[in-house]
Amino acid sequence: MTREGKRIRKAREGVDRNAQYPVEEAVKILKQAAIAKFDETVEIAMNLGVDPRHADQMVRGVVNLPNGSGRTIRVAVFARGDKADEAKAAGAHIVGAEDLAEQVQKGKIDFDRCVATPDMMPLVGKLGKVLGPRNLMPNPKVGTVTADVTEAVKAAMGGSVEFRVEKAGILHAGVGKASFSEAALVENIKAFAQAVAKAKPSGAKGTFVKRMAISSTMGPGLKIEPSSVTAV
Repeated sequence: MTREGKRIRKAREGVDRNAQYPVEEAVKILKQAAIAKFDETVEIAMNLGVDPRHADQMVRGVVNLPNGSGRTIRVAVFARGDKADEAKAAGAHIVGAEDLAEQVQKGKIDFDRCVATPDMMPLVGKLGKVLGPRNLMPNPKVGTVTADVTEAVKAAMGGSVEFRVEKAGILHAGVGKASFSEAALVENIKAFAQAVAKAKPSGAKGTFVKRMAISSTMGPGLKIEPSSVTAV
C-alpha cells in the first residue's frame, strides 16, 4: 500500500459508516480525517423524498453561506451598456453579450456562475443546451436573472451557493473547506440544510429529508442526524 493509501486508511479508522452523528461531532471527525496535502472541500449530500421528474417535486434555490464557500468563484455576466460597466465594477470576471455567447457556443466556459440582465435572456436562452447541463443557466428564481448585477455578482463571489436536486432525489454542494473552524462549518451546513428544507416543493409527500451526509475530498462520508440540524 502506498503512503497516501495508508494515510487515507488511517483517516477512515474509527468512523462508523452506519452511525448517524450529531452535526457538531461529524464536523469534528471530518476535520481530524482531512489529512490531504491540500485544503479539502467539504461537501454535503442530501437524499430527498422527491421525484424531480415531476415539476411539483423539483427542488432548487440559492443560499448565502454565512462563512463563504472558500472557493474562488469566476462570474460571467451577460449585459450591455451601463449594466456591463456595473458588472465589471462589481468584480465580474467576464462580461459580454453576443461575443460571450459565441464563446459559450464554442464550449469555452471559463466561469463558475452566470448572471444575466432580463433583456439578455432572448440571447442567453439559445445557450440552454450548453449551460443547462452544467447548471449554469441564469434563472430568476435563484437571483441570476436580474437588473441588480452588482448584488448578483457580489453574492456569487461572496459565498452564495445554488442547489438543484438531481435524479433519484440526490442533492449535493460544497459548503466550505477543511481549513474552516468547526463552528464555521457547522454554521454553513445548518444554513444550507435549512435553505433546502424551506425549498420543499408542494408535491413532496412523507419525509422530505431522508438522509444527510458530509465528507471532505479525500475523507470518509459521515452520516448526520437530521434532527441535529435545526429546522430540518
